Amino acid sequence: MENYNYSLSDLLAIMAALRDPENGCPWDLKQHFASIVPHTLEEAYEVADAIERGDFASLPGELGDLLFQVVFYSRLGEEQSLFNFGDVVQAISHKLVARHPHVFGGAEFASEEEIKANWETTKAAERLARDQNATSVLDDIPLALPSLSRANKIQKRCAGVGFDWDELEPVIGKVREELDEVTAELTQPTRDPQRIGEELGDLLFACVNLVRHLKQDPEQVLRQANNKFERRFRALEQALQDDGKAHGECSLRELDGYWEQVKSRE
Repeated sequence: MENYNYSLSDLLAIMAALRDPENGCPWDLKQHFASIVPHTLEEAYEVADAIERGDFASLPGELGDLLFQVVFYSRLGEEQSLFNFGDVVQAISHKLVARHPHVFGGAEFASEEEIKANWETTKAAERLARDQNATSVLDDIPLALPSLSRANKIQKRCAGVGFDWDELEPVIGKVREELDEVTAELTQPTRDPQRIGEELGDLLFACVNLVRHLKQDPEQVLRQANNKFERRFRALEQALQDDGKAHGECSLRELDGYWEQVKSRE
């Protein structure tokens, strides 16, 4: 079977076999919608990681793992007479066609900004159609999103209805203002952890807004920063090892010296 050219229909059949009540896999049979969610998030991050590292040899396998999550949900939906894989394909196809009238419907837009505005208008109409009781443009933003991504999405939604700065300077000013408020809390005779936490949250939210205004993605920017720090710290550890030293034997000043050496070599 190693050289067999599998198709999407084969994948759906494999999923059905894994969920077969008599001959299926015990682990797969135990799963339900909620139990698969952590695996879905993990697979999505592994796709992002492969792209971030430029590991395109592994990317098809990681994308396959992510596709399998969709197939799994679809199988559960079919078993419960809720929906099937065909419904999933229908839903995304309809959405893409509806949101791209300049590609599929003959509409013409003068600029990319007009395309973006139409996209947001279409999405807003879709949200209203899904939930006639919606009271806010923020209603359907998932609570389970990573906090940086959720902050970014909240800000984008608000910007879509005009609640946003048109210039960069007040965005930078807001970051400075929030940093000052954190500093002010730290100078209080009795530090209130709850108040400090609130001000730190405001500072992070303001930083996300700055990242968004600079057309960057906060999750990606922070991932890159994490990767850079990890790469440099591992190099610092290697330098210590080469000199026959351990972390605990060095002062912070010495470690800073190694850190600057690592940075300079980059």
